[in-house]
Amino acid sequence: MIATRKVDRPEQEIEKAAILIEALPYLQSYRDKTILIKFGGSAMDNPELVKSLMRDIVVMETMGINPVVVHGGGKAISKAMQDAGLEARFVNGLRVTTDEAIDIVERTLSGSINPGLVQMMRDCGGKAVGIPGTNVFVGEKLMEKDENGNPVDIGRVGQVIGCLLPRITEALSLQLTPVISPLARELGTNRALNVNADLAAAALARELKPVKLVYISDVPGIMPDPKDPSTIIQSINRKEAFELMEQGIISGGMIPKVKSAVDALNAGVRKVHFIDGRLPHTLLLEIFTPEGVGTEIVREQR
Repeated sequence: MIATRKVDRPEQEIEKAAILIEALPYLQSYRDKTILIKFGGSAMDNPELVKSLMRDIVVMETMGINPVVVHGGGKAISKAMQDAGLEARFVNGLRVTTDEAIDIVERTLSGSINPGLVQMMRDCGGKAVGIPGTNVFVGEKLMEKDENGNPVDIGRVGQVIGCLLPRITEALSLQLTPVISPLARELGTNRALNVNADLAAAALARELKPVKLVYISDVPGIMPDPKDPSTIIQSINRKEAFELMEQGIISGGMIPKVKSAVDALNAGVRKVHFIDGRLPHTLLLEIFTPEGVGTEIVREQR
C-alpha cells in the first residue's frame, strides 16, 4: 500500500522551511568557525535544560561549527563541600578555597560535572571530549582585601595569566567538542587553582580568537531595568558598554563579565553575547536569528 500523509495546515510546514532559510546566511558564515560557549549559574540547576543545551551544541557541531565549552559548577561545589562538612565562605564574591577544599572543587568540576556534560552530548549523537582546566589554564594566586583594605588570603583561588591550546586544537582537528572545567595550574608549583569560569572563558577567547564568545547564565542580557526583561538591549559596542557602566546600568557582577568581554573583543573576537540559559534553545536563537534573544557586544556598531 502506498503511504499517504494529510497536511491539515500547510502554512506551518512552510513556516518551518522559512526558519531554515532565515538561518542559512548564519550557517554559511559560521561553518568551520569556532564559537566559545561559557555555561554556568543557575542555568545549570535544571537537568532538562542542561540536556537541551547540550543537544543544541550538538546541532551546531552537526552544522559544521566548532563549539568549545567552558562550564561552571558553583552550586555543585557548595553542596559537595557541605557534604564533606566544610563551610562555604566568600570574600568579594570569591570562594575561599583551602587545600582540603581544592580537592573537592577539582573532583566536582573535572570528575563529576565535566564527564556528565560530555556524556550528555554523546547521548545526543555528538562527539565531545572532557579536558581538565589544569591542562589549559595557567594561573597565579589571587590576594584579596577585606572591607578595611587589609590583605586576605583566600587560599587556592587564582586568575588566568595564560592558556595552553594544544589539547583544544587537537580536539577540534578531530572534530571533537572540547568541554573544559574552570581550574588552572599554578605557575611554578603546578598545583590546582580555583578560577572564575567567566574570566577563564574570556582569557581563553583572547588566545583562541573564536568568532563569538557566548555567556550562558541566569542573566537574560543587559537591561536598564533588571526586573523587566522587555528592556533588554539588543546590541551595543565597546564604547557604549563603558558608558553603561558609568551610568550604573551595568553594575555588580555584570561589570567583570562585560570588562572581560571587551578585553576579548580587543583581542580579536568578533562578538560577545549574554543570554539566558533558563529558556530552551536560546543559544540557537541568539546565533541563527537576526534579532537574537539576549545582548551582543560588538567592536563598533554598523
